[in-house]
Amino acid sequence: MADIQGTYDRLFLAVPNALADMLDAGDAGGSVAVFVDGEPVVDVWGGFADAGRTLPWERDTLVNVWSVTKTMTALCALVLVDRGALDPDAPVARYWPEFAAAGKDKVLVRHLLAHTAGLPDWDGPTDELYDWPAATSRLAARAPRWEPGTAAGYHSLTQGFLVGEVVRRVTGRSVGDFLAEEVTGPLGADFHIGLPPAHDHRVALTIPPTGRDEDYAASAPANPTGSEAGNGVRVRDGNSLAWRRAQIPAASGYGNARSVALVQSLLACGGEVNGVRLLSRAGCDRAREEQFDGDDRVLGMPMRWGLGYGLFGGTYGWGGWGGSLVLIDPDSRMVVAYVTHQMREPTQDTRGLELVTAAYEGLQGLRR
Repeated sequence: MADIQGTYDRLFLAVPNALADMLDAGDAGGSVAVFVDGEPVVDVWGGFADAGRTLPWERDTLVNVWSVTKTMTALCALVLVDRGALDPDAPVARYWPEFAAAGKDKVLVRHLLAHTAGLPDWDGPTDELYDWPAATSRLAARAPRWEPGTAAGYHSLTQGFLVGEVVRRVTGRSVGDFLAEEVTGPLGADFHIGLPPAHDHRVALTIPPTGRDEDYAASAPANPTGSEAGNGVRVRDGNSLAWRRAQIPAASGYGNARSVALVQSLLACGGEVNGVRLLSRAGCDRAREEQFDGDDRVLGMPMRWGLGYGLFGGTYGWGGWGGSLVLIDPDSRMVVAYVTHQMREPTQDTRGLELVTAAYEGLQGLRR
């Protein structure tokens, strides 16, 4: 069995065992954290941080979590809503006047968070993702593909720029700076949007699925032959220094399972973790206010969207391209986070579900 490092409550033994099974099955490396009541009951890692399997995965290894980043960006918006600085029912143009172009004057802030704004496509060059003014100007000039609020289509890359520019207009700070100063800093969480060079030595580069190379491109889980959901982003793009330095708030966050679980425990625990309160309970509840229930036009499958999070029964969260995941269960005050740099084909990847199932086994024992 693969060697698993870290700590865990014996009731949650199924979680590190599941990670070991994944590593034994061929995964290079990863980390898992389960927080209950804002405290870690599982904080484990294992495997290797490089494709050549020469560098061990360490406690502070960082990985690009891809779309799990969206949950961090959404949390920044929810904090501003809770403070009264941002109105989810306001037109986006109230904060970002240029956005009213091309018939978008009635797009609401909540539409951006719920993937219902009608702007799911990134039609610019990849290099423009690294240029915030160019990316946001391109989106401000676009016409929506459908009447905003009437349909949903996963805004894979565009959501981060859309929500992020609203955050910037309201606060005068980028999403990455706001997150660092107002959320991860106070919590002591090792998560970054726009990674400084000092952390480069800790990064585990993304490894494409077996039989694929770095030209492997993102696609919708239910539409693996198309790349619309990822707008053509390739593994080599995500492994570039330009990607790492840029703030792409839908897809370029770097962290480990511990930091993801710690931050999102705010929502599981009524807005306060370790004596740090960043949200009211009502502010937390907004995340799971249903905004859409139906077939997502981009993902090609039924989806329920809240304010920035996918809704799954009484839980919510989201996953990233390649396998990373966070699930929040406010009724149980539990968060499960998994991050990995080892991709699998979307239709063959059940790792997140296996780890969530293992966490619930431990929770049942804990609550007895």
